[in-house]
Amino acid sequence: MSALNAIVTSKLSALPVPAALVLPGGQRLGHAQPRLTLSVRDHRLLAQLAGGEIGRLAEAYVEGRLELDGSMRDLMATAAALLPADPRHHGAPRGVLGWWQGLMRHGKSLARHTRERDAQQIQFHYDVSDEFYALWLDPRRVYSCAYFADAGMTLAQAQEAKLDHICRKLMLQPGDRFLDIGAGWGALLLWAAEHYGVQAHGVTLSKNQHAYVNRLIAEKGLQGRVRMELRDYREIPEDAPYDRIASVGMFEHVGLAQLPGYFEKIRRLLRPGGMVMNHGITAGGVRNAQLGAGMGDFIDRYIFPGGELVHVSRVLQAMGESGLEGVDVENLRPHYARTLWAWSDALEAHLPRARQFTRESVVRAYRLYLAGCAMSFEQGWISLHQMLASRPDGQLATGTMRGAQSAYPFNRGYMYR
Repeated sequence: MSALNAIVTSKLSALPVPAALVLPGGQRLGHAQPRLTLSVRDHRLLAQLAGGEIGRLAEAYVEGRLELDGSMRDLMATAAALLPADPRHHGAPRGVLGWWQGLMRHGKSLARHTRERDAQQIQFHYDVSDEFYALWLDPRRVYSCAYFADAGMTLAQAQEAKLDHICRKLMLQPGDRFLDIGAGWGALLLWAAEHYGVQAHGVTLSKNQHAYVNRLIAEKGLQGRVRMELRDYREIPEDAPYDRIASVGMFEHVGLAQLPGYFEKIRRLLRPGGMVMNHGITAGGVRNAQLGAGMGDFIDRYIFPGGELVHVSRVLQAMGESGLEGVDVENLRPHYARTLWAWSDALEAHLPRARQFTRESVVRAYRLYLAGCAMSFEQGWISLHQMLASRPDGQLATGTMRGAQSAYPFNRGYMYR
């Protein structure tokens, strides 16, 4: 047995799941009765396996140079055990080197997030196939973290609970002008209009989502109350400010360098005293630009080109510097782990149909992406925060349910009535 084979055999024996590896010539290493089997068609993958280069192995699976037989949960338990270090510590140097890398990251972020590139990147991800997404999302096609207000909720129930949770936090009232930035397949937009009587306006850069939501608006007879546009948020007119704004699962696409401009645009779109909900994925580490072991590179290449994660502390800093006051922050990380496992299980249950709607490489990438993200949220490598903010209006009111300079009340009780 070669030295590399010996290292791989030792790693396989230490895994929490009985696993085996089939080499290009048919030789088997590892457990005699495995629950998980990896078959490699390229000997170079052995070095990547020994080094815990999870992203490179994922890339090999998408490209057909590696095959797997086993459950996604066993695969993710194996992947976590193979990692050489905490992936949050990747790319987070301090001192002069950290300052220089931060400056380079800022410049790269600016270049990656022009309006043209953002549109291309959004369409790369969301315009894969509506039928493909419908296989594993809930019936409303909510493509963001659910809210399991009760442990026994189904995914569909938890997604409706999330929509209502956001509407309650924003204190939506009939007639409010409500803007949904990155409105997806329209679930929040329509929920707010139908259950809270708002005048709803949504924007997206996805052509598929735009067409789908406008069909729903027509089918429901909501043309006078709901409007969906194919438009960049930076191009929304500011002449008629909104009472409430939501941005759900969208600011991950904005980029670190664009965060100040993003929140400044929201402040200008929001009337004084109004409120905004920013719901999105945040980095688990304070300084890392992406997950290590190649996982961040894999997501950037195959799933979310141009996506950038920022720690919640830096998001709140950018929000505050824009003139918005953060009034409530809620961490929904465990909820997203459960949401992603539900999506992963649904995709696994419909693999033959998924392959009818899109390319095999896309199906493979999403199998790893959904399960890998579920594991990452479980581990705390990435997180999810709802950040509620207001635009101060300068009016010092004395009402018992109104805080100074905004509509936000004195306690959270209103969210749960």
